Amino acid sequence: MSATLPSAFLSGLRTLLGSDQVLTEPIDLIPYGFDGTATLKERAGVVALARTTEDVGPMVALAHEHRIPIVARGSGTGLSGGSVPVKGCLVLGLNQLDQILEVDPKNLTMLVETGLITQRIDEEAAKHGLFYPPDPGSLKIATIGGNAAENSGGLRGLKYGVTRDYVMGMEVVLADGEVVWLGNQCVKDVAGYSVKDLFIGSEGTLGIITKVLLKLLPRPAARRTILATFDQLDQGAQTVSDIIAAKIIPCTLEFLDNTTIRCVEDFSKAGLPVEAGSLVLMETDGPEAVVTDECERMMALARENGATEVRVAADDAEAARLAAARRSAFSALARIKPTTILEDVTVPRTRLAEMVRFIAKTGVKHRLQIATFGHMGDGNLHPTILTDERDHEEMERVELAIEDIVRQALAFKGTITGEHGVGLAKKAFLKEQLGDASYALMKRVKAALDPEGLLNPGKIF
Repeated sequence: MSATLPSAFLSGLRTLLGSDQVLTEPIDLIPYGFDGTATLKERAGVVALARTTEDVGPMVALAHEHRIPIVARGSGTGLSGGSVPVKGCLVLGLNQLDQILEVDPKNLTMLVETGLITQRIDEEAAKHGLFYPPDPGSLKIATIGGNAAENSGGLRGLKYGVTRDYVMGMEVVLADGEVVWLGNQCVKDVAGYSVKDLFIGSEGTLGIITKVLLKLLPRPAARRTILATFDQLDQGAQTVSDIIAAKIIPCTLEFLDNTTIRCVEDFSKAGLPVEAGSLVLMETDGPEAVVTDECERMMALARENGATEVRVAADDAEAARLAAARRSAFSALARIKPTTILEDVTVPRTRLAEMVRFIAKTGVKHRLQIATFGHMGDGNLHPTILTDERDHEEMERVELAIEDIVRQALAFKGTITGEHGVGLAKKAFLKEQLGDASYALMKRVKAALDPEGLLNPGKIF
């Protein structure tokens, strides 16, 4: 592919970065040709690996001069095809921009570079008695820049919100290479448009994030984890709905169906009950008195919904094992079939039991194996289709099943994606959710900030 790119562009990249940071050989491009989304892949024209945030602006300006499409990339853990290249594009690798630039415990903030691994943020915050709540399932390898670009959620999203709620400021490189700073350390700031929020969740289509200023919280004083198991699929789902209806907002409310339970237990050996129809993992944190009260009330609601067992983790070690087991769900399921398609829809929490039943019926209807787990406390479900992309007839049924699930989520006044983003995987459904006028407004924003259409082309729209 590199042969199709202007030689002046390639030599310009090597001048800016050095030849060792510019990859053009086909074998070197392969790892950058896909992300965590099944079946989506494309080879880039060239991969350029930035060493510093100051490298990014000149590279973008050079690509703009030569009209070369740009796809920014962190660890490539995305699940909507957001960082999959387009033919003849520049993949701009940002993993080496991984420094913690400043921790300010007095103002409860941290300034970091875009390639910093998400888990390191909370680990650093903990040294100061602080807490960074967003925790996507891939937090051990995902980067904060990718989290901001996708507005990533996670297990703690129910109580603490998503990445957007913790970004106070950011440095962004615009489509022509100009560098802007948006936001500041002030808790209150209503000066002008909140342009910062426009870039969060924009999936790299409006600008490239190079630095992020994050809000931190005091670390919770107490934490408790509860495991509730049920014979029936929808008993667990109804328990989650009842907890929210009782105005209890715990840290996490995670749901696993039987297929997921069996796969996770085989993978993690965490002691999960493999005969259970479903389970709900609940975590409450905060002051000790609040934790005790929420724990007792949630356990009572689980029993009212027919839980066969409700127990509190014996200690922090068991709580950590249970949380780690839940985080392994995608990896555990991926061992079953050659292709694992992790879907992502969100519905109002009163419709959870109905949606779980619909997903199960959809699997039967299309003769597919579909496991369901998710952050059920915020209505976010992950129907996971276990298939084989080499079986073209089965893949046609997979596409039909996805359409059924997404359209049912919309019929329940839900959303086509709760945390994975639109990317390539969900763009066919976006106008259906937004309507013509809102969809057109988004395209006008894109045209205003990226008139040449060079930033992550083909994504979202």
